[in-house]
Amino acid sequence: MIRTFLIICISFLALCFKTSDKFTGYNFSKPDVKLTLPPILHEISGLTYIDSNSFACIEDEDGILFIYDIAKNNIRKQYTFGIKGDYEGITKAGNTIYILRSDGALIEILDYRSKNFKVRSYVTGIPANNNEGLCYDEANNRLLIACKGKINKGPQFKDIRLIYGFDLTTKKLLPTPVFEFNVQLIKQFAIDNKIPLPLRTKKYGQEPILKFATSAICLHPVTKKLYLLSATDHMLFLFNMNGTIEHIEKLDSFLYNKAEGITFFDTGDMLITNEGQDKNPTLLRLNYTGKQ
Repeated sequence: MIRTFLIICISFLALCFKTSDKFTGYNFSKPDVKLTLPPILHEISGLTYIDSNSFACIEDEDGILFIYDIAKNNIRKQYTFGIKGDYEGITKAGNTIYILRSDGALIEILDYRSKNFKVRSYVTGIPANNNEGLCYDEANNRLLIACKGKINKGPQFKDIRLIYGFDLTTKKLLPTPVFEFNVQLIKQFAIDNKIPLPLRTKKYGQEPILKFATSAICLHPVTKKLYLLSATDHMLFLFNMNGTIEHIEKLDSFLYNKAEGITFFDTGDMLITNEGQDKNPTLLRLNYTGKQ
């Protein structure tokens, strides 16, 4: 009886992983590569694709841009671009790198490969005080900036999460959010699709918890879908460009202990970085099967 039960459980788990792989094109339970990053990147908070052998990244305390060699698993170069601050996102647009500070300020590093690179900054005026996601939307010549939590006080903002656009022609924040997500609707999607959520006890019983606190975003180069990480939920969310949720991936909390960065190679292969917390920071590579 016990043996039969175990076989059923294993078969169910295998089906879950197979379904996830079939839908997303990735096997999140078995990253193809796992690298331990050096201690200086303990607070790594974002990364962006450079080429097939390297990525650029930041950590959230010092104004330093790191160019990391994946093949050699070491830092190739590093540049100081600013003072100490809470830097949370990074993306590349052509030869320019943009870095997001948590208060919504953007740092622009022009011709970042040059020894004489120039740095500019922009006050975006984004209404949220805590912003963590940044990516380049090439098709619309804009940056996408994700607010980590609610944008203002009051019950009307409790379940609303926004992503704004920053126009790279005008260098201005677009007045209307590009994406507006309702946490309750996303939670219901998770429940309907049997995604396990933690529970908290209330007077009337137990209630599923979903914080949906954005830690990183990126657009998929092949499918053009939006990938969004919530480190605190140990989840990855997949949306189409209309803002409709299509998939939720529950991430292993050991492999993805604090997933704060995501980027893609042109082929669709994915990189995710984890802050160190009580262990070393890590980089995970997930090869894209193209099944989506």
